[in-house]
Amino acid sequence: YVEDGAIRFSFISKKSDCGVLIYDRTSGKRLYKLPFTAKERVGNIHCKCFRDLPACRISYQFYEENRIVPDPNARMFDQKHPYGKERKLHDLKAVIPESEFDWQDDVRPRIPYEDCICYCAHVRGFTKHSSSGVAHRGTFAGLVEKLDYLKQTGITTVELQPVYEFTEIPTEEERRAQLGMHDAAHMLGAADLDRLVPKKINYWGYKQGYYYAPKASYAAGDDACREFKEMVHAFHQRGMEVVMQLYFPKGFTALEIIYVLRYWVLEYRVDGFHLMGPDIPADVIASEPMLAETKLWYYYFDTDRLYERDEMPEYRNLAAYSDEYIYSMRKYLKGDENMLDTALTQMRKIPQKMGRIHYMSNYFGLTLKDMVCYERKHNEANGEDNRDGNDFNGSWNCGEEGPSKRKKVQALRNKQIRNAMTMLLMSQSTPLIFMGDEFGNSQRGNNNPYCQDNNVTWLDWNDLKKNESIYAFWKKMVELRREHAVLRPAKENRIMDYLSCGYPDLSYHGENAWRPRTESYNRHIGILYCGKYAKNTKGEEDAFLYFALNMYWEKRNLAMPKLPAGMKWKLVLSTEEMPSATGIEELPRGTASADHEKT
Repeated sequence: YVEDGAIRFSFISKKSDCGVLIYDRTSGKRLYKLPFTAKERVGNIHCKCFRDLPACRISYQFYEENRIVPDPNARMFDQKHPYGKERKLHDLKAVIPESEFDWQDDVRPRIPYEDCICYCAHVRGFTKHSSSGVAHRGTFAGLVEKLDYLKQTGITTVELQPVYEFTEIPTEEERRAQLGMHDAAHMLGAADLDRLVPKKINYWGYKQGYYYAPKASYAAGDDACREFKEMVHAFHQRGMEVVMQLYFPKGFTALEIIYVLRYWVLEYRVDGFHLMGPDIPADVIASEPMLAETKLWYYYFDTDRLYERDEMPEYRNLAAYSDEYIYSMRKYLKGDENMLDTALTQMRKIPQKMGRIHYMSNYFGLTLKDMVCYERKHNEANGEDNRDGNDFNGSWNCGEEGPSKRKKVQALRNKQIRNAMTMLLMSQSTPLIFMGDEFGNSQRGNNNPYCQDNNVTWLDWNDLKKNESIYAFWKKMVELRREHAVLRPAKENRIMDYLSCGYPDLSYHGENAWRPRTESYNRHIGILYCGKYAKNTKGEEDAFLYFALNMYWEKRNLAMPKLPAGMKWKLVLSTEEMPSATGIEELPRGTASADHEKT
């Protein structure tokens, strides 16, 4: 980094024979080989300061004996390598980016979890398809071009799959290390190495990378640092948030991870991080004062250790992010036995002192559309004989595997997608969807497309027009959730009448009001959300909302509780195809009939 007009280089190495290689940034010609001296070493940290080097004209690497080592803490690399092309370690020459950027009046939104609707996206896959209609396909700039669409879709918070610099085609060194044969691996010829460890692309990017540098090939221009900042600023101008996925393999300490998070918060003003990888010291990271207003997502945080018994965080920045919701709700959706009680628990669950991210689909597993089209994974294109990926998807193909021309099958599939969307947005914690699920995107049954940089993973925007009814339903459900605060409490509902108003905050009903039946064979339930426990957008008491679910294959009756004087029930939304534009019609007082797969 540059300090007081001088460039300071630091490098961690146990070797005494190490130093800095300086190159001309324009020609790539090596200018200097500068060894670290014994006086420039403290422990295993080597540090050297230069005052006569113009930072804007040079690039650099480190060397350790006969081995070239790219700076693991590089902020940027000198040339934007074409995505998907193999590169060698000696091609990774770090540069010092310009630090000036006018953030103007930028403000981080700090959206409460109860108001968030999250969207997981791959920067390249989101706009790379020719149908995206953006000028800068597959880039940070291309994502910015779609921000108004995301805003209209109701999205508040976008979770980005890895956007730090990584080698998507593993280097020769990485492939030899993957064999784990030590000296024998280094003696293998190129042909044997290619046979044993093919040069397969890592499209997702879940690997160790250069954590301080935005991925250059995700930038439309030559300055990925500036383009990433422009993207974050564009998000914030629309009141939207950016959450980064960061994958750390085993061996990273809490301090190393905290340094990375601090940098992205201070330099790029990102709004949060999804921590991924084995053995991450999440509770230590969550204790970092600088991150108290930054969203942190992980499998779970031990809030009993992080907070005193009666202490509540001023801003709930932590959130549990795990798969417990997805498979329970998918099994209930397809009518499995003994799932009703579990589904109800999942729909109301909010951990104390933190949020929870829940989802019916994600970057892994089957998409929402594929969940209703395939009962088995179809990962043959990955080249692993369909052995990779999860064998259990909690899916149901509605009677035919894969694409179908049968109208009854298509209608049932679309209804199941609407059912899934409804349950997702009627659940009380923070909903998340994977990109394209709002309009029925398919990945052809591939539930592990980690190596597919093609039309399998690139979002086909033609589906937005083909499945416009699904997209319209999604937006209608988002609007319903947004209008009614009773659907998005900050704390888990207590199923108690603690206001002494005659109604609990949340209650369940069966064929008789106030008498739910959750035996193993039951698949239908009525859920009442009492509006007296929340205020609507006008500051008035919210409405009473009754949510009727039936995942049985025959009709079932559900009773509706008596309302306070002057109120009457109206049907505002159904997952059946609605004949009217508004979807509003009055129901007979006191009863509700729920068909199979109908809410």
